[in-house]
Amino acid sequence: MAEVAKRWRAQGGAVVEPTPASVDQLLRVHTPAHIDRIAGTAGRSVALDPDTFTSEATADIACLAAGATATAVDIVMGQHGRACLALVRPPGHHAEADRAMGFCFYNNVAVAAAHARARGVPRVANVDYDVHHGNGTQHIFDADPAVLYLSVHQFPFYPGTGAADEVGRDAGRGFTVNVPLDAGATDEDYREVFHGIVLPVLRQFAPNLLLVSAGFDAHARDPLGGMQLTTGAFAAMTAELRGLAEECCEGRVVLVTEGGYDLEALGDSLDGVIGALTAPRAEPFWPPASLEPRRGRAAVARATRALAPFWALP
Repeated sequence: MAEVAKRWRAQGGAVVEPTPASVDQLLRVHTPAHIDRIAGTAGRSVALDPDTFTSEATADIACLAAGATATAVDIVMGQHGRACLALVRPPGHHAEADRAMGFCFYNNVAVAAAHARARGVPRVANVDYDVHHGNGTQHIFDADPAVLYLSVHQFPFYPGTGAADEVGRDAGRGFTVNVPLDAGATDEDYREVFHGIVLPVLRQFAPNLLLVSAGFDAHARDPLGGMQLTTGAFAAMTAELRGLAEECCEGRVVLVTEGGYDLEALGDSLDGVIGALTAPRAEPFWPPASLEPRRGRAAVARATRALAPFWALP
């Protein structure tokens, strides 16, 4: 992470030390019992579920990760055209309101979205391109029409949620957008999904702030995922989203790191993302197409059927 911070500085970015999330910030998205449970692990190693363990420092570091996302929101809302990268560990998008899971303790991006809403931001969008579906983020906001959650992920896969027909509930119906992709999806498939679903929905929602759950475990070299993305695809997706933010919300975009478990692929992909965020213009240079996007087309067709009552899609 220190090396990535150096690269960010080298591209002209400022590095700001985070402050821990306050209890009030955490309570906007988590139950009091959950906050107490995580705080109670301080100084101890505890197994919270079969793959989510604390260390002695986890309680403090998880608060810093969540606080970093709120700090990033404050930065971008204070200056037009500002992009921010919240470079955090542990990740957050699997954390439910009342429990930790999937390496996640507090839902960092949900804390950011709720913080923005508390600041008076009318509409917040969260695009999640981690290989895993962000079940926690979806469930926290699935009845809230002011927070659009849009996920592109491998399916079926952990955590088992994220089918195309999961579109939200009550007043939030239509504001959960899932685009599940079959394992083996390539750059071409993701480009198809971005142009067929992600960008058209975002333009219609017209967010005032864009949050990105930036996971890098869809990389072809990642040991936990089953996708085939190249390093360049992460820069291209980020550039597409930055360009959308320039259209809709005066460039206000915050990226929050999620998964990514091949260290070389993670570092290279973060380099590309930093370049996409700091370049003079958002240029989505997708890697040259070499395969037909059959998985992407199938995913777009499934999502279009589920979303037709809510959004006008190509």
